[in-house]
Amino acid sequence: MSAPAKKGAKRSAAAEDSAPAAAAAASSGSAQKKGRAAKSASAAAAADADEEELQFEDPYGDEVDEEDEAALAGKKGKKKGAAAKGKKGAAAAAAAAAGDSMADVPEAAAGGEEEDDDEGESDAEEEILDEETAARVAAEEEAAEEAARKTTKYVWRPSADPLNEDEKLDYDSSAYNLLHRMRVDWPCLSFDVLPDQLGAFRTKYPLSLYLAAGTQADRDTNNKVMLMKLSELHKTKHDDKDEDDSGDDSDDDPEDLDEEPVLEERSFAHPGGVNRIRVCPQMPNLVATHSDKAKVHVWNVAPYVAALDGAASGAKAPPAKPQPLFTFHNGVGEGYSMAWNPLRPGRMVTGDGSKNIWTWELKEGAGGGGSSAGAAGSKNNAWAVDSAPHKGHSSSVEDLVWSPSEEHIFASASSDRTVRIWDCREKHACKAFVAAHKSDVNVLDWNNRVQNLLVSGSDDGSIKVWDLRNFKSSEVLAHFNWHRGPITSVEWHPQEESCVAVSSADNSISIWDMALEHDELPGHGATVQEELPPQLFFVHQGQRNIKEIHWHKQIPNAIISTAEDGFNIFKPSNME
Repeated sequence: MSAPAKKGAKRSAAAEDSAPAAAAAASSGSAQKKGRAAKSASAAAAADADEEELQFEDPYGDEVDEEDEAALAGKKGKKKGAAAKGKKGAAAAAAAAAGDSMADVPEAAAGGEEEDDDEGESDAEEEILDEETAARVAAEEEAAEEAARKTTKYVWRPSADPLNEDEKLDYDSSAYNLLHRMRVDWPCLSFDVLPDQLGAFRTKYPLSLYLAAGTQADRDTNNKVMLMKLSELHKTKHDDKDEDDSGDDSDDDPEDLDEEPVLEERSFAHPGGVNRIRVCPQMPNLVATHSDKAKVHVWNVAPYVAALDGAASGAKAPPAKPQPLFTFHNGVGEGYSMAWNPLRPGRMVTGDGSKNIWTWELKEGAGGGGSSAGAAGSKNNAWAVDSAPHKGHSSSVEDLVWSPSEEHIFASASSDRTVRIWDCREKHACKAFVAAHKSDVNVLDWNNRVQNLLVSGSDDGSIKVWDLRNFKSSEVLAHFNWHRGPITSVEWHPQEESCVAVSSADNSISIWDMALEHDELPGHGATVQEELPPQLFFVHQGQRNIKEIHWHKQIPNAIISTAEDGFNIFKPSNME
């Protein structure tokens, strides 16, 4: 994860690199042994030559009788060292010389045998020492390789490093300042962060946060909207370290307490599955849901949030089946796209599977979720929805986002493979569009710090960054095709203008920093890690079928994600 590590059959680039080095060391040791044996044998041959110049005959020729052959065979049987092990060259020649001299010159043979025995013992001793040295070197190399496997860390690439059947992903806690996982009763296709009063830019642990989520249950009657409070979210960066590890900073100790996080939930029944849920930024008590029944509802969640915060014990419990403040039914088909306007309270835009886009306006005096909102909701007229939709797409509208600087402008993504820019005051034509991807455009987001930047994600696994000042298909600021599954969510970092988070159906979340460039260090050869784009900043793994991600605007660098197997809350350590 991060940089997750693979558990099971471990692979290590360091171990692979060290194998040739080990082989080279072994070859060197062998060459050294051969050299010593040759040197010793040559010295013996020179000594014999000084003592008496002898003429040698072929020991296997016709001139050698059976008695000499038996003597020669006995002599060879006594040999130890390099010559007896099949070594060739000078050592072999010296052994043959000793054999012939014994056959033809008995007196010299006696002296030669004594010298040759001393020589063989010397060779044997040297070879034993060489073997001991080689064994020690091999043990040291094996220990170094094992240490490299444990300490060298690489980014696991889903496309290039598939998991085997006996392998599973594990994570290195040092890659995260914080990582917590939680499961709920039913999977949630969508969620949103509830703004709170705990602080605008908080970094002190333990952390707390609020979420709103909608379920996709097995039966319609089991679906619900959940309001959740997560607290006691402690730092987890040092979870893998030993208790007696003296490398920890003392300042981190109070934040690294090994305590379980706390999840509190209040919920109410929802008619059908929740395709998309969004919280109104100016009035967080208003939550809109896009259901699989082709209806959009607006709910007042204030009583449920108050219950999470421990309302007075005598207070009446919020209803389990409340009535929505407002419901809009387009009568055509279900949809997924929906966005509240960040500049105009209560204004909203929704899209559906029949290529239509609808603008909502909150009626004067009908906002806030108080008595007036409740009264308006009972009449189902708190919002005015345009009678005529925006038309222009030729297929389903998959995502919508408002401009962070102009209250009338929004963008849409569609399965017709285009991204379009609209003015909500003009109903029948978009202001601009591009053929954005080669497949369905699933998601997009507008940079709230650099207002001319859009990011889009497609079914083909690609993401693109667009400059609205030059909004053309051929003019893309950045194009990454790293993921191996459809892109399911994209979102710009709320504080870092060049940073964007991306989730994919390949079960990964990537964080990209467009400001990063490739920095090639002199004298360093190419490695497999250079295949990764330099803008790829962080990779999170471990969830199945990830559907949506959001940065927490009040907790710097914190990301929340929802997937088939639950929620993750994490903060990458390399972002702080």
